[in-house]
Amino acid sequence: MKVVKFGGSSLADGAHFQKVISIITADPTRQVVVVSAPGKRFAEDTKVTDLLIEYALTVIKHQNTAAIIQKIGQRYKDIGDFFNLPTRPIEKIIKKLQSLPFEYYPSNSYLMAAFKAHGERLNAMLLTSVLKHLGIAARFLDPFEAGIIVSDDPSNASVLPETYKNLAHLQFGSEKLIFPGFFGFTPNGQIATFSRGGSDITGAIVARGLNAQLYENFTDVNAIYAADPRIINHPHAIKKMTYREMRELSYAGFSVFHDEAIIPAIEGQVPINVKNTNHPDLPGTLIVPEKGFKPHSTITGVASSDRFAALYLHRYLLNKEVGFTLKLLQILYKYDVSYEHMPSGIDDLTIIFDKNQLNSETIHEMCHDIQNTLKPDQLNWIDDYAIIMVVGEGMRSKIGTIENILRPLAENEIGVHMINQGASRISIMLGTKQADAKKAVKQIYQQFFEPEAKINEGSTIYAD
Repeated sequence: MKVVKFGGSSLADGAHFQKVISIITADPTRQVVVVSAPGKRFAEDTKVTDLLIEYALTVIKHQNTAAIIQKIGQRYKDIGDFFNLPTRPIEKIIKKLQSLPFEYYPSNSYLMAAFKAHGERLNAMLLTSVLKHLGIAARFLDPFEAGIIVSDDPSNASVLPETYKNLAHLQFGSEKLIFPGFFGFTPNGQIATFSRGGSDITGAIVARGLNAQLYENFTDVNAIYAADPRIINHPHAIKKMTYREMRELSYAGFSVFHDEAIIPAIEGQVPINVKNTNHPDLPGTLIVPEKGFKPHSTITGVASSDRFAALYLHRYLLNKEVGFTLKLLQILYKYDVSYEHMPSGIDDLTIIFDKNQLNSETIHEMCHDIQNTLKPDQLNWIDDYAIIMVVGEGMRSKIGTIENILRPLAENEIGVHMINQGASRISIMLGTKQADAKKAVKQIYQQFFEPEAKINEGSTIYAD
């Protein structure tokens, strides 16, 4: 049995629904389907989730909701009309939309979560109705009925262990099970949503809970690539990679998966196949456990992100001072700030942060506390910071990889501020200026992939 997840771009309108249905019915083992809310139909369009956020804000402000309800409802109606669906399923969706403001919510945060979640919930109901209308046995399975229990955090929920016990006892026959992604229910019965990549998380949870043989994640790209196509023209498609390679690359900017989204599948050791809804016959990228994996190349991929900043401290004999790092971490804890990495030397320490958790006021106050408490000889905040991740299981057994990474950077006058190799030895992290990040990715990619590309010029290349 396979769990199949479709993203918002794959469910944007009736024509895309038809492609999804063709994919589902093409393989009888694709029995469990997880859906996102309808995405954009064209560049200037608005996602249904964004419309639901607007609806929630309208309710919170006590404004008239008729126009926004009509706009959201029309998106589902248009899909139903594509299949000549009877009016009753659409009327049920409209009625549910209209009833949302009158439900009980402990706070506006829970109200917002519930409204957002209904993009997926209503889409799953609609897909079930369309399948039944076409004579395909299908059953809508609400997360409440399935027992997807999550933590009491309305917009950043985590799955609770009892979820997997509930899913393991789920009874079903040969019908297609249609799950809405993105949300679960708290122990108190309130809807709470996952963070970014919420439907991916649901797909991974269901795949683990039902002990699926494969989790197919359909999106709008042919595969996961060895580099960002916006940086490298026609980069190599990765045919197979490990879970931890995917996690390392996601951390540094690969956008196919939010880096936490596949954790349940990893815990359940369920292989993941990323495929394209528009080209479902292409092999896509298979993400597998590390055990038994045999890399065929040194580097699997290279990625960059400029969402980082760094704090540099210099103090003589820093390595001799007991408790220095503890005091530093206590200051970070005071401001509820986590750090990403902390490379150090004898007299130097650099702390790398994700800028998404910081603002100018926090930076100023935190640096002020560090200066007064630790009294470093030098303290510099570096806002111009990017991280390059070079990842590959093949690096573990290859001598000279760091030299091959750094040589083209030096030859092209790209400065490297930091080098860090993880204990797993499958990744090397470099710190550069933001302006140099894309140039660094190009040079590293060319060093490891271009010779092969020239040999195979004119063919479609997959990196194993």
